[in-house]
Amino acid sequence: MSSGLSISSLDSQIERLKRCEYLKESEVKDLCQRAREILIDESNVQRVDAPVTICGDIHGQFYDLIELFKVGGECPDRNYLFLGDFVDRGLYSVETFLLLLALKVRYPARVTLIRGNHECRQITQVYGFYDECIRKYGNAGVWNLCTDIFDLLSLAATVDDHVLCVHGGLSPALETIDQIREIQRAREVPHEGPMCDLLWSDPEEISGWGMSPRGAGYLFGADVVTKFNHINGIQLIARAHQLVMEGYKQMFDNQLVTVWSAPNYCYRCGNIASILELDETMDRAFCTFEAAPPETSFEDEAGEGGLGADGSGAMVGDGLSVPDGLPNYFL
Repeated sequence: MSSGLSISSLDSQIERLKRCEYLKESEVKDLCQRAREILIDESNVQRVDAPVTICGDIHGQFYDLIELFKVGGECPDRNYLFLGDFVDRGLYSVETFLLLLALKVRYPARVTLIRGNHECRQITQVYGFYDECIRKYGNAGVWNLCTDIFDLLSLAATVDDHVLCVHGGLSPALETIDQIREIQRAREVPHEGPMCDLLWSDPEEISGWGMSPRGAGYLFGADVVTKFNHINGIQLIARAHQLVMEGYKQMFDNQLVTVWSAPNYCYRCGNIASILELDETMDRAFCTFEAAPPETSFEDEAGEGGLGADGSGAMVGDGLSVPDGLPNYFL
């Protein structure tokens, strides 16, 4: 293994990360260098073979990620595709993202990571990841290393050319999957345009396209999904991005599904979480799970914050309030 990172040292780092121990900055630098070598060769639309387990937002809820692996099976025994939003909101964005990145480096053919709207410098400076890095490392070095990796993450994935996986949704500027492949992805997420739309858009019970209340991306209806799926010869769009109290939600005659993998989101929403298992014949099975036991999760760190004193969703990781004038990205 190149970049001075041996398999044995990587395995040791994975075990430490599974215990929620964060790495030294020098170790993060080596890990990110190796990840860069892998990710830079991946496509904007990474092809993934079934069987695979598709996971939605994690948002720094580390112990719930460990619970997810207990439910879905350990890597590398299973193939995993994570739909982004690894960081922000929760208390352990550092450990969460670095564990997933280390698993990606150790088992590159078994783990696929695509970009969410929170894998972005501007958003992470507001919603917790930046402040967590400063608190845990005393400087912004690890945040800089991780956000540089964010720029290299794929924008989408396909499963056996039958399922399109994105974080958010579709774009009026994109009629085909091939057009996604033409986007220049190695940059900060722009405020508008097709790259932004893939990470920000949401399905809605409307006809055609609508303005998004998020302030970025669009709303899109069943007719848009039917047309896109027909043009591209796919059966399903799998996406995350929206809190679903039941863990998942199928829409538009099962042509689209939202998968949400952060149980009891922000340690207060009371939702369950899910993962979507696709087998070799593309049959779907949803596995739901609840938050990790409180003695191993948020309760241990209650003094560190994570919500506002009033329990409001307008407060984020480390008690940081959302500045006036910014869109509400809570859902």
